[in-house]
Amino acid sequence: MLFHHVTKPIEHITNQSGLGGANDDDVAQGLTHVVENTQPSQGGSDVMLGIHAPAHSHLPFLHKFVPQLENLANKYHVGNYVIDRKTGQKFFESMPIYARLGMHLLFCGKEQVKLLEGNKHIEDLLREQSIREGKIYDSPESVKNIPSFINTYQLSLDELLKSDIRDYKTFNEFFFRKLKPGARPVEHADDPNSFCSAADCRLVVYPTVDLARKFWIKGDEFSIPALLNLDPSDPMCLNFDGGSLAIFRLAPADYHRFHSPADATVHGKPTDIPGQYYTVNPQAVNEAKLDVLSRNKRSVLYLDHTLSGKTIAFVAIGALLVGSIVWTAEENAAVKRGDELGYFAYGGSTIVAIFPRDVIAFDEDLVRHSAPINSDGTGAVETLVKVGSSLGRWNKA
Repeated sequence: MLFHHVTKPIEHITNQSGLGGANDDDVAQGLTHVVENTQPSQGGSDVMLGIHAPAHSHLPFLHKFVPQLENLANKYHVGNYVIDRKTGQKFFESMPIYARLGMHLLFCGKEQVKLLEGNKHIEDLLREQSIREGKIYDSPESVKNIPSFINTYQLSLDELLKSDIRDYKTFNEFFFRKLKPGARPVEHADDPNSFCSAADCRLVVYPTVDLARKFWIKGDEFSIPALLNLDPSDPMCLNFDGGSLAIFRLAPADYHRFHSPADATVHGKPTDIPGQYYTVNPQAVNEAKLDVLSRNKRSVLYLDHTLSGKTIAFVAIGALLVGSIVWTAEENAAVKRGDELGYFAYGGSTIVAIFPRDVIAFDEDLVRHSAPINSDGTGAVETLVKVGSSLGRWNKA
């Protein structure tokens, strides 16, 4: 999580913005080199010399491939605003360099790029680099990156179940670290009508799916059937007609285990859906040309809400450089708000929770932040929350 004082315009990514004129093949080469630089033998164990660097960083080895990055760094800040729910303060959060390169290839580039090993489709390149990053961070050598990662994101070790970093055998083990019991208390724990945040994340909520499509998920192809990979006539899809939506976006620095937002029973086994490895940065989700959420690799777990008896869809979505989605909740298990459901291996990632009509009334402040403030429908802001933070209450309508 990198916060910056904004002194320059914020880039709105188009063909003519900060990387305008960049050669797509060179951008692809740059992405592969940034990934390789996460190896301690390449990047010297400094995570800021690889994928964790903000998009406006000055990285000479990368600028050799993409000199337009110098223009990007000089002219723009790259990222988005977030509101800290605890303090009410709005701050700017920089986009990581790997996400910016991936967005250029996805939205501004051509269908194929030329690399040393031959031509590749963009989707194949992003998938291969995501798998490669997972292998790097599963290697024993990757533990050398942990101290730099902690310092870069100013992580507190006091809340970790294992606070001695020598207890982690790979970087990924640290990435999906566990917290001490009680580190994320559930708000309104004694009120069974309440719902809570499923993750440490940046959150937007919409009382209807139509509002989510209007103000946040701009992809022309987005729909609940597409996200769940079901036929529109499937009874499970019909369950969500007129339903509500919460989107929990996890940044690389976040605690990456996810938890139940409701008192519920796990409904069968998760359903894995193959897909792409596109970035889920807000500018990508807000892009009208492509729906990244229903195109990405994802896994769906259904939860039967205890009080209403209705089924909630909990969709864990992978992203660029995300290694895997792992479920830890057992089939047909009863779960309480805040109970662990699973975790993501390395990378930023997203959860979408879909609630049937009249199951949840989201908290007013979350709804307000998620609504546009500009006449053109822009200006919605994510809210920074922790696992267990209040999400809303059972509507009982």
